[in-house]
Amino acid sequence: MSTENRRRLIVVVLFAGVDLLDVTGPPEVFSLARRESDGAAGYEVVLAAETMDPVTTGAGVRILPDVTFDGLSTQSIDTLIVPGAVEVDRQRGVQTLTDPRVVARVKQLAERTRRVTSVCVGAHILAAAGLLDGRRATTHWSTARQLADAYPAIEVDADPIFIREGDVWTGAGISACLDLSLALVADDLGEAVALRVARQLVMYLKRPGGQSQFSVPLEQVSTTRRIEDLRHHIMRNIDAPLTVADLAAYAHIGDRQLTRIFKSELGMTPHTYIESARVEVARGRLETTDATLERIASLCGFGTVDTLVRAFRRRLDTTPTEYRRRFRTGRG
Repeated sequence: MSTENRRRLIVVVLFAGVDLLDVTGPPEVFSLARRESDGAAGYEVVLAAETMDPVTTGAGVRILPDVTFDGLSTQSIDTLIVPGAVEVDRQRGVQTLTDPRVVARVKQLAERTRRVTSVCVGAHILAAAGLLDGRRATTHWSTARQLADAYPAIEVDADPIFIREGDVWTGAGISACLDLSLALVADDLGEAVALRVARQLVMYLKRPGGQSQFSVPLEQVSTTRRIEDLRHHIMRNIDAPLTVADLAAYAHIGDRQLTRIFKSELGMTPHTYIESARVEVARGRLETTDATLERIASLCGFGTVDTLVRAFRRRLDTTPTEYRRRFRTGRG
């Protein structure tokens, strides 16, 4: 990692409907990095769009570009940041906004960029530009399945906060733009500078073990009353055994039919969903109570601490003890 004082041009792509935090979060991190490195970072952040007209974000806030895409034609780019944009439709669910013109521009800019990154569903733009083929990538959990179905050449992992694959980085949910930007600073200037920036932002330099996008299975939208009723039943009886046979009997269907429904509706088996739900409930107890691990394991249906620990390692790549140490928010 080099700390030489040189210009690092960072380009944030603007387009209609772009997520506001995706655009403003990274520049804040890089601005602090300049200050915390006494200017050694050399970061220069510009917002680029098709024209110099104001761009209306998804939040309704209008942003003025610093430069047009054509205005960057002769410049070497250090880091290209592609934000996301989504719309929510009652029938279609969450849809990504991927303007073919923006995709073409991103593809052109990437050819002379040292490092290409996406935030949230910006990964769909990178995918459409062919920049994620043969790579592992992440995106917002709500569109991960959509990304995987549309681009089978990409190994989509909906779990991590961000993923680095060579010179291509992809970030998860909207607020993950800060985690991703801190990781970029650490890669450029070292952990010490990134840690100072994180302290200024009052956030962790690294969430433990590449922390998961929490609540993924619990937030997914169900399209049938039957599966929604089953999900509520699971949460009401989280401390019970909750076998596939138990759930099938509750729903008055066969075991195989239950498994097919979970896979088609939620993209996972009943066992996977139940374990994720147990981890979610345990996570809340670790954050807000002083209950022992034994007590939490019992209340959340894990039975033993060993089972609780294994589930946390599997789902969150951390331990319950480490999670509590990092995310304890109150007394109870």
